[in-house]
Amino acid sequence: MDKQELAKKVVQKMLEEDAFSRWLGIEVLEVKPGFAKIQMTVRPEMNNGFSITHGGITYSLADSAFAFASNSHGRVAVAMETNISYLKKVTTGNVLTATAEELSLGNTVGVYNVDILNQNDEKVARFRGTVFRTKESHF
Repeated sequence: MDKQELAKKVVQKMLEEDAFSRWLGIEVLEVKPGFAKIQMTVRPEMNNGFSITHGGITYSLADSAFAFASNSHGRVAVAMETNISYLKKVTTGNVLTATAEELSLGNTVGVYNVDILNQNDEKVARFRGTVFRTKESHF
């Protein structure tokens, strides 16, 4: 199986086994080795007491894109460190797109940036994560 086919197969398997990402309503738009682009629509139950979307929702979307991109090479990769900066508020009905891009890939460590944009192409958050790449394969 070629690298592109492997990346798609890994992400499909991960999404099938990830009830939380499915609850978020994540749709996979594009996957290739070291890259993932996903999207979701914010629902009312995702808001906090200020009637804005809970930061954990935006974080979770970014984390899913990060996981898909970092595992797309076929080896199991697990988060070591992540951080997020919230740049603009998110509200019900917003359509969020998270794009994860690989910055560095080594034998044991990978580093990724994830930008989260709303339906107006405004950046609402920036996420960065580092993974540990295990020796275990997805298939």
